[in-house]
Amino acid sequence: MKGKSELTIELYHHFIHELRKFGKFKLHPAKSRIAFAADIRFGYIKTLGKNFVDIALTFNQPYHENLCFYRIGEVPGGKYYQHYLRIYRKKDVNDEVKKYMKMAIESGYRK
Repeated sequence: MKGKSELTIELYHHFIHELRKFGKFKLHPAKSRIAFAADIRFGYIKTLGKNFVDIALTFNQPYHENLCFYRIGEVPGGKYYQHYLRIYRKKDVNDEVKKYMKMAIESGYRK
């Protein structure tokens, strides 16, 4: 977090705090990312920008009908899809985003 703006650090902590409301998980620094993992990884912080945080949530299908993801990318092999969202303000973590956060963390627990 060294060299990141106060806003970016605040957004990062807010997102993690909100995500923890849906279940237990660990943070795993991996190269330039910070992954979220329960039994398996279910997403990661992609970028800690100057005034935003980019997040990727992993699902086993694409969710195209949404207002929160700016990009959906298929992971090579076609088994998983990364859904990218960017938060600029705490209120960007709205009910729709929380719905997907909950789905992502639930997918991180092996069944």
